[in-house]
Amino acid sequence: MAGTIEQRLARVEARLDIGQLPIRYALAVDQRDLDAWVALFVPDVDMGRRGTGRPALRDYIEPRLRWFYRSVHLLAGHRIDLGPDGPDGAPATATGQVYCRAEHEVGDRWIVMAIRYDDVYRRVDGEWLFERRRERHWYAADLAEHPQAVGFDSWGTGGPPALPGADPAWHGFWAGVPDAPSGRPVTG
Repeated sequence: MAGTIEQRLARVEARLDIGQLPIRYALAVDQRDLDAWVALFVPDVDMGRRGTGRPALRDYIEPRLRWFYRSVHLLAGHRIDLGPDGPDGAPATATGQVYCRAEHEVGDRWIVMAIRYDDVYRRVDGEWLFERRRERHWYAADLAEHPQAVGFDSWGTGGPPALPGADPAWHGFWAGVPDAPSGRPVTG
């Protein structure tokens, strides 16, 4: 770690602060605390065609949280890459990835998802927040189902899973192999 002790300490503090964001996110979702949830995002969060800002984010997420009654989001592993230091000597941006096993009560079903969140973080007025959070998953299946038996998406809310195919290294690993071990052709 190069830099002054102040710069090094600022980077350590940034990692600790950013590390709390996914935990706070999981708690807010599982507790259905929409105010806490939207407060984790930058005030000018870009919702694409839905607009910008926290009210647009809230309008988007609230109906989706009603798709399931109970949920449990279990986090495992958080990689954080800090951006360059800003004028104050502390990082102002970062990216990261978080693994999550999420369970959802959907009617009489218990849907389990293996998820990876790909995040962009930004420091606003001294506070680290999500600038963007992209959910990608390997599968969504009822607890009693095998993911392969239901096309990796028996919930049917998110389309075909993006992982592992969204990762360039995955394709490089399987390049030249006619079929994946599951017998499915490797697609890109």
